[in-house]
Amino acid sequence: MEIGRYYELEVAREVDFGMYLNSDLGDILLPQKYIAEGTEIGTRIRVFVYKDTEDRLIATTEDALGEVGDIVSLEVVDKTPHGAFMHWGLIKDLFVPKKEQPQLFNIGERHIVRICLDYKTDRLIGTGKITGFLKKDKVDLKEGQEVEALIYAQSDLGYKTVVNQKYSGLIYANEVYDNVTIGDQRKAYVKRVREDGKVDLSLKAAGKQAIDADMEVILDLLRLNNNKLPYHDKSSPEEIKYFFKLSKKAFKKAVGGLLKKELIKLDEKGIETV
Repeated sequence: MEIGRYYELEVAREVDFGMYLNSDLGDILLPQKYIAEGTEIGTRIRVFVYKDTEDRLIATTEDALGEVGDIVSLEVVDKTPHGAFMHWGLIKDLFVPKKEQPQLFNIGERHIVRICLDYKTDRLIGTGKITGFLKKDKVDLKEGQEVEALIYAQSDLGYKTVVNQKYSGLIYANEVYDNVTIGDQRKAYVKRVREDGKVDLSLKAAGKQAIDADMEVILDLLRLNNNKLPYHDKSSPEEIKYFFKLSKKAFKKAVGGLLKKELIKLDEKGIETV
């Protein structure tokens, strides 16, 4: 066992201020406010284990926004000269030391941090210096594979991402057609794995799968707008991007597919549901 993870533990004994749970780390207190009605000795409870402000082992039924080793997007709720405190679902906020901040964190900002165990103090802390934890060899991903992409920074080329909590990825800016912000968790698709181990991603699937998804976008928007929209082949790429969050090329392919299926009709006034 280690702190910073979820475990299913058995109630060993009851005290005035809570219950103690059996664990490989010794008895762990589950405070009274986290105990559900009907809980008794022998009951097994799923809990998150951490240390409180007095360095005591504590169990909680609260939902932490991540476990030790996870890379997550968190909001800064307080700061001191020594570091920042970030809300992560528990009463005790996650502390990010000043030296672990790539740039100074300010209250109200969201930042990407990795939840770590400080082996000197045996406490959970966060670090914003995440790139060193991302693997660059033996990248077990295939072209076209759907992945989870956490956007953590923006560069001249596009958006840097954490892929499946393991790898470093990039979504190119000229292929983004909707609003993307730091901290977004998106489904993405592998375009290629580069020789340096970094992964090029797209927010859209390729081929027929992409066209089918774009067709659904257009049909949904038609339904929301009385089955008529003032967009057609002559609409500008900027208009298409703003309204549909699609490129002009993708829009034309999707419209072509809908016309072939006889689900819409198209003229100089726009598109309309059949």
